[in-house]
Formats: sequence, C-alpha cells, structure tokens
Amino acid sequence: MYICICNALTDKKVEQAVEAVNSQRPRDVYAACDCRAQCGRCVKTILQMLRDHTLQIEGKLQGAD
Repeated sequence: MYICICNALTDKKVEQAVEAVNSQRPRDVYAACDCRAQCGRCVKTILQMLRDHTLQIEGKLQGAD
C-alpha cells in the first residue's frame, strides 16, 4: 500500500526506514528514503508508524525485564 503518493513510498519502504532511523521525526524517515515531504498528507501516517515502532520496542524491553 502506498503511504506517500508524491514520493511513491510504500508501507514496506517506510517500515524499513522507520526501523533504520533512531528518531521520532518524519523528516528523518524521508531522509532515509532519499526524499522529503511534498504535500504533507502522509506525515500523520508516518508519525503513527514511528509511535507504533517505539511502543513495540518498549514492549520488547519491558518483556525482557
């Protein structure tokens, strides 16, 4: 599924970028994908993906305790 039509970013590509960057900023995800926000409609979705990834990591860390 496409997350960003302007940059032709799929959910898989964004997920890979989210995992690769250690950030909560969408601009870092765009940079990892060699692009930047155009119209901005995808920013909300990318922010949610970043939050979900952080929660997933925190859950794994808490489970390790």
